[in-house]
Amino acid sequence: MNAVVGDDLFVKICGVTSEADALLCVSFGADAVGFIFAPSSRQVSVQLAGDIAKRLPPEILTVGVFRDEAPQRVVQKVQQAGLGAAQLHGHESSQETAWIRARLPVVIKAFPAGDRTISRFAEFGADYLLIDGNNPGSGKVFDWRLAEGVADPTRLIVSGGLHPGNVAEAIAHLHPKGVDVSSGVESSPGRKDPLKVHDFIANARAAETEVENRDPLETDTSEDEPYDWRDA
Repeated sequence: MNAVVGDDLFVKICGVTSEADALLCVSFGADAVGFIFAPSSRQVSVQLAGDIAKRLPPEILTVGVFRDEAPQRVVQKVQQAGLGAAQLHGHESSQETAWIRARLPVVIKAFPAGDRTISRFAEFGADYLLIDGNNPGSGKVFDWRLAEGVADPTRLIVSGGLHPGNVAEAIAHLHPKGVDVSSGVESSPGRKDPLKVHDFIANARAAETEVENRDPLETDTSEDEPYDWRDA
């Protein structure tokens, strides 16, 4: 897969640690699953990620998640596992990110919300910009206003504290290309909760439809209407 194609909302379930959970996410309509290779309670081996990826439909984007890994190792691990993308969650430089992108089909570069480096995102050569909280995996929501206007929405993926109860609000607020969740759909670290996964994806799709059907000219003009003495 050369990129996340199509105009539909992109839903990624990250921190997958088992084949059963991966198949569960796909069955509910996820577009991508993420395997964490960085130190984490959800960390998996390259071998396990590769074994799971082989069982998934070819249209599903499989993503290896790294943090401050040597660029050569990032490329090696993604290719060894047969994954479709790398997600870089550390302090990777623009040169390192571009080097990796030249060798892999898709690269997602993550930044903490409010990071001033985001203004130089074009220099990194990544396909997508992921905005996360200051402590990835903490389940804490960041101030979504920090993600307003920082990038082309068609390249923006929002993460950080999302769960079934707030994903629709995030989509309505930011109109991103995609949403990414891990702890927000778990029963325990590394174990996905079927009901939460289902509701997260269903709520995201419903929010996408609502945004698409919204009249762009429809605005709240109540404050602009002339004064009517009959309302006094």
